[in-house]
Amino acid sequence: MKKKVLSVILASTMAFSLIACGGEAAAPAPAAEEPAAEEAEEPAAEEEAPAEEEAAEEEAAEEEATEEEAPAASGELINVGFAQVGHESDWRTASTKSCQDVFSEANGYNLSFVDCDNDSAAQLEAVRSFIEQDVDYIIIDPIVSTGWDTVLGECEDAGIPVVVIDRTIDDSDKYVSWVGSDFLTEGKAAGEWLKAYAEKKGISEINALIIQGTTGSSAQIGRTDGFSEVAEREGWTILDKQTGDFTEAGGQEVMESFCKSYEGKFNVVVCENDNEAFGAMTAMDNAGVSYGPDGDVILISYDACTAGLKEVQAGKITADFECNPLAAPTVEKVIQTLQSGGTPEAQILVPDNWYALKDQIVDFSVDGNAQSMTEVTDAVIEAQY
Repeated sequence: MKKKVLSVILASTMAFSLIACGGEAAAPAPAAEEPAAEEAEEPAAEEEAPAEEEAAEEEAAEEEATEEEAPAASGELINVGFAQVGHESDWRTASTKSCQDVFSEANGYNLSFVDCDNDSAAQLEAVRSFIEQDVDYIIIDPIVSTGWDTVLGECEDAGIPVVVIDRTIDDSDKYVSWVGSDFLTEGKAAGEWLKAYAEKKGISEINALIIQGTTGSSAQIGRTDGFSEVAEREGWTILDKQTGDFTEAGGQEVMESFCKSYEGKFNVVVCENDNEAFGAMTAMDNAGVSYGPDGDVILISYDACTAGLKEVQAGKITADFECNPLAAPTVEKVIQTLQSGGTPEAQILVPDNWYALKDQIVDFSVDGNAQSMTEVTDAVIEAQY
């Protein structure tokens, strides 16, 4: 933008110089007997030059201000780079689509999108590529929560604001905003719901297996810690926990191992996303283990994607705790705030809901705050992501 202003000023100055020189060359030679008139005309021309140059500078400054306030309106696209985790789940697909829909050319953006395929090194490389491209903003959904300070410092040095979505970054604060869900609260909500539901059903002993998400991701850490906090307080037994990497294949593989190692010993399975739950269901089906509200095993899941809610409705997943993937509209508000020279909030939570069938809805609180649950119906599924 500054380069454009400088060009306008130089061009205006050069144009005026050519006009002034041309005028002097074309003017008839003054008569010898009128030297006083010649001397009077030259200072006047010299006085006009600063005025013309000042006008050009003001015009250029106005143009810069207009472009900065509304680049999309003037035809200039805002360049955004998005380093996405990967494509491991229905949730991730919805998150990607949300960003692609919001940051479209029709909306005034040019989106550079990189699917990092759960490779942390590839994600760092993607961010550095965005810096080289000199994009206006960078969006990161971090695969893991550490190892970010150096590259975020490079973004800061380049003057490129960074917005973090979904998962969090724990070893750096060199970004303008984080937009996402409270994973710790999700974990606590699942635990508090289980406590209330078990009491309603007359279940006195909990022996749980946990299929975790990608190790080191903030979603895995928050959900594991939140549920474990309630489990420790209530004296439940967590028999085992292993990562399924948030994938259906991973969930099935871990659950197949659990079914062999803990046959007849567990009555709760917690999957840290819906896709893992789908895989766990296949493994339990193959092992002859019944689950769901009418089965021997209570199956808890997170994300509450459309396919997940269908399994709740089918009586397979007992309760599903949402993690809202539609962060992009909120991220756009952050960017527009920055465009207008404002300061966005450092942390913005997107709303989440908890889902179950009518008979599995119970009253419970998280950290003293009463929670509400949504009954899964055809209309609710239709409206879900």
